[in-house]
Order: sequence, then C-alpha cells, then structure tokens
Amino acid sequence: MSLKKNILIRVSVVYLAMVVFALAILGKMFFLQLIEKNKWEEAEVNSITYKTIEPNRGNIYSSEERLLAVDVPYYEIRMDMRSEAFTREIFDRHVDSLAIRLSRLFNDRHWSAYKQNLVRAREDGSRYYLVKRNVNYSQLQQLKSFPIFRLGRYQGGTIFVQQNRRIRPHGMLAARTIGYTMQGDLGSVVGIEGAFDEELSGVEGYRLMQKIPGGIWMPVSDKNEIDPRDGYDIVTTIDIDLQDVAENALLTELRKHDADHGSVVVMEVKTGKIRAIANLGKSGSGRYVENYNYAIGESTEPGSTFKLASAIALLEDGLVEPDDKVDVGSGVAIYNGHRLEDSGDEGLGVITFSEAFEYSSNVGISKLVNENYKEDPSAFVDRLYRLGLNQKLGIEIRGEGVPDIKYTDSPLWSKISLPMMSIGYEVRLTPLQVLTFYNAIANEGVMVKPLFAEEIRYHGKVVHRFEREILNHKICSEETLEKIRPMLEGVVEHGTAKNLKNSYYPIAGKTGTCQIADAKNGYAQGRYQASFTGYFPSDQPAYSCIVVISSPSKSVYYGNLVAGPIFREITDRIYIQDLNMQHPGESQLAAAPDAPYSKSGYKRELESALQSLKIPFESGTHESEWVKTRSTGDAVTLRRSDMSTLYVPDVKDMGARDAIYLLENMGLRVEISGRGTVRGQSPSPGSLLKEGGLIKLEMSITEG
Repeated sequence: MSLKKNILIRVSVVYLAMVVFALAILGKMFFLQLIEKNKWEEAEVNSITYKTIEPNRGNIYSSEERLLAVDVPYYEIRMDMRSEAFTREIFDRHVDSLAIRLSRLFNDRHWSAYKQNLVRAREDGSRYYLVKRNVNYSQLQQLKSFPIFRLGRYQGGTIFVQQNRRIRPHGMLAARTIGYTMQGDLGSVVGIEGAFDEELSGVEGYRLMQKIPGGIWMPVSDKNEIDPRDGYDIVTTIDIDLQDVAENALLTELRKHDADHGSVVVMEVKTGKIRAIANLGKSGSGRYVENYNYAIGESTEPGSTFKLASAIALLEDGLVEPDDKVDVGSGVAIYNGHRLEDSGDEGLGVITFSEAFEYSSNVGISKLVNENYKEDPSAFVDRLYRLGLNQKLGIEIRGEGVPDIKYTDSPLWSKISLPMMSIGYEVRLTPLQVLTFYNAIANEGVMVKPLFAEEIRYHGKVVHRFEREILNHKICSEETLEKIRPMLEGVVEHGTAKNLKNSYYPIAGKTGTCQIADAKNGYAQGRYQASFTGYFPSDQPAYSCIVVISSPSKSVYYGNLVAGPIFREITDRIYIQDLNMQHPGESQLAAAPDAPYSKSGYKRELESALQSLKIPFESGTHESEWVKTRSTGDAVTLRRSDMSTLYVPDVKDMGARDAIYLLENMGLRVEISGRGTVRGQSPSPGSLLKEGGLIKLEMSITEG
C-alpha cells in the first residue's frame, strides 16, 4: 500500500470518528430536551436550599429619642393555590368576598378584576401568585381578617413576604450626618449609618426555600427558619429642635446672600456632643440641599479665626502680653513684595495686641508673629503642632478632611509663609476641627473629641454608652487661658462682632473673612469665605458653635454680617429654652417686643390672624396645611410641618383645638393635662404611629 493511500485511510477514520461523536452529542441533546424534559424540570422544581433572611436594621434616634432613621416594613401578599389544605370548596365559597374586600382596601381596581385574576391563578395552579406589592403594616393587619387570608398559610394558601425600607421621618434634616448605606466594594461609608453599619446591620437568618417554575423561590416551612438577629439601635447626640433651628437659620442666610454653600455645627462644651450639624449647598437648579458634609469633609483656609492659634502661640511662648503695643500704621504691610491689608479705609495706628486681635488686624497679628518668629519660624509651627491643629480628630464618621499645616522644610514654604499662616492663609482646616480648638478654650483648655453617638441599645436595653474622650488634656497654660478669654469676649464687646452683643448673655468668639483660592485663578477677587466661631455664655460656657458661609455673592462678605446672625439665632434659641442660663427675675428673650409670638397650627387660620393683626409673615411656597412658626426679628415665618401617616406628628406649640383635631383625625386617642399651648407630648414626635393609640399632651398652663 502506497504511503499516500495509507495517510488517506487514516484521515478518513479520524473524520468518521468525529462525525459519529458529533451525532452522539446531538442525539443526547435531543433525548434530554424532548424525552426526559419533564424529569429534569421536576428536578429543577424540587431543588431546595437555604436562603438568607435579612435582619431588621437598627433604628437611629435623636438625643431626645425621636426617630431619625428606621426600617419600615412593607409586604408582598402572595398565595399558594396548590396548598393541599386549600380546597376548591374553600376557594369557590370565599373568592367573591375576598375580591370585594381587596378592591375596597386598595381602591385600585374593580372587584371583578381581582376575582378574574384569582380564578385564573387557581386554574393555573400558581404556587406563588402575587396579589399585591408594597402593602404597609396597617393594611397587612386588615388583610389578615379577610376571607381565605384569615385561614392561614396552609388552609388559605396565604404567604406574607416582608421587605424593609429605610426612611428618615424628618426628611432631609441632618441627612448627611444620619447618612445612608451604599452597595459595592466601599460598603456603607456615609454618616452615622456608615460609622455604625456593623452594629446597625444585625445578623442574617436562614430559611429553607424551594424553587418553582419561573425561577421563583418559595418558602417551604416556617419550622425550617433560623431567625435573624435584629440590629442594634443608635442614639445620637443630635437635638432635633436645635438641628431644625440651625438648618433654617443657615438656609435663610444662604438665600439672602446667594452663597454657594455653608455649614453650622453646635457642640456641647464639656462633653463634645454634637447637638446640631447642618450642611447646605446650592444644586444645579439653584435650590439648597444637603449634598455634602462640608463641616466634616471640607478643608479650607480658615482666615481670621486662625488668629486665635497665633495669639495663643505668642502668649504661651512669653513673647507678647495683651497690653503690648503694635504699630499698624495705615493698615498696610509688605512682606517680600506681598501686600497685606486691614479692612477699613483708615489705619488703626498704634494699638495693643488685644485690640489687634479684637479688630482682626491682619497687619497687627502678622507683624507680631513675623517679628518674634522670623529667626526661628519652626518654633511657631511647633507651637501649632502642640495645640493639636495638625492632627485629625479621629471621629467615627468617615470622610474627615486632613488638616494641612506645613512645616518649614516643606517645598511649599516661602518667605511669606510665616506672616500668611499667622492670619489663617496657607493652612487648611475643616470647620469641625476649628470648632474643636475653640471648644477647648471654653473647656478650661481640655480638647475633647466630637461625639455623634450617645448609646447603643438592643430592644431598649443599653449595651454600650459612649463616654467623653480627651484628645489633649491641656492645650496651653492656665495663664494663657486667662489672657485669651477676655480677648475673645472683646471681639463681641467692642470688636468686629459687636453686632452680636446683647443684654441677655455674653458671647466670646472670633470673626473670619478670607479670600477663597483655587488652583486655576488663585485668590479670585470677589470670592470670600465668611465665618464666626465662638462659645456662650462666655462666663460659664455651655455651647460652642461655628458658622461658615462660602462665596456670598451680594457684596456683603464679612463674618460678622454673614455668619454672625446665624450664630446669634442659634444661641438665642438655646438661651430661651434653657432656664438655667437665665438669671432670676430676668424677662425671657422670647418676650422681646421685636419678636412676635404665634402658636403653630393650621396655615390658613394663622395667615388670616396675622394679616388682621398687621404682623409681617413669610409663608414660603410650600403647600402644607399645617405649619410650625418661628419668630425672626419683627416677622413670623411659617415653616412646613410634615404630617406622615406613619409617624406621630409634632404638635408642640399648637393650641389644644388644633392638636386634638389633627391627632384624632389620624386615629389617635388624646389625653390633655392643663391648658394653653402644647409643651410636651408622649409618645414623642417621630414615633411609629399605632392606630387607636393614646397620646398624652402636656400644656403650658397647669390646672389648679
């Protein structure tokens, strides 16, 4: 046999083998698809495995235990039409009445349409027929009494599938601080939700599930469940009422000055508890929304509020005394060709160190720092480091901006760095970092870490309580504190913030006005940041507060005029509510003739009354029927009061008639103690609404 013929035979054999193998595969596919189709479908249907049961995520509460974030259960209503105990007789006898009840409850289609769908599902033998999605808890309780459904899982084929939704009862109030969960590799990273995600999440459970045609997994039996463990609850430090005041005051000033964004933080001096934190920025549509936590995440040049650090450095190093003189001349200084100016048309001439601080003289402060540290600028930076200004606070909420205080060996250090840093340029800090520094001055020199959470609870029981954490036991000597406090008080008494002075309580603080720089344009003319940081009452400090407004565009940009009014409105509200701050026999600020008082209540009636009394008011563009009132100067502002069908409404400051009408129309029973205006209520606003539940109202005037 020739070699050519031998090769041809071998190739033919291999080719034939491949054809036979291919035909065998096709035959097997045909056999599986047609002959054994039912067998494999039955195997797929009968596949059983354990599926995860998501736990209830823990709630987030305010300091007064009002809900800030909660999982609200919603349900899918399904039916197993092939349940063995669910007989045809039961179905035929009750399907009409079930369809009628469903139609009345949801009011979305005629009862005959419900019946038609139920009959079709019965005829098809559906194992997991969907009756209705997004059923709330109140509707679920009614459904359980309906024909067929009241017979239960087996005899009525009823399946209730719970699905939770995370909602915030107070809407966007403190939204970025409360936070939200994110999916993907980053996990939960925003606000309280992200900081305490592990505690809030709970532990997953498991349920035995069977796969039925259509790729749907159906529970096999409740007996096979491993129950999940609910998440822990977090009680935050946020005071809802104070938060509301802070956000509204911030919003008013942002609109007034057409600013880009702003932030406000209120801290309790001794403990470091954050009682309010508001962040608002202008969106593309021109509305102000809480789109970023500027107070925590935005590091900027603080400007003149940083002069406090420079003043402490000079005092602590024994280089200057409050009464020492400095000549600021006409208010201009030149450093290596760079011009620094004071605000105002005329220079202050020869003034004391205290006056330079109180009038926020750029020339005065920079001269004193430059003259005393120019031979050894590292000594100045070392002092700033000992104050802790170069360290992050280490708060639980992620995204804290990194403080930037460069050292003398930095490639960015220049011949003008020392005088520029002395007045708050060429350094970067977040508003919360600046506030923590000022809070230490109010707190006898003890720097405490800002706290956002007070307790972790499980089903009402405290499992962990957050204690005060000290970052620096003494940022400076007692002698320096005794010298710097009068200087901070002087800013308000006769300095740049004298517009904040009042006869009710003393304030200490510092204004800040600085130009905003960017990488492209440098220090652009007309772009400023206005701020005020301080504490009150300055004689017995209880609260510290910072207000920062970025890019006000209405030609007014000084800290005392833009940020100061927000600070004052917040401190006024705290003072009114805290009787311990008021001296015996002193008339309350709320009774001042330029602050008209009005009860909260029904919008139309309030507008009519205010018009009749010729009291100016602002009602905004909202369509809410019920409003909360707030006195602002010589006018009354009517603010939207959200009335959810899921939560107990806030009826504080309402008259008895309005409060009773509103609550009883929501299906609640009302018990009143006293007369006048509602001053307290239980359950507290934001609690889950239970139809038929009792709510107790404590009025402003006690009987007897």
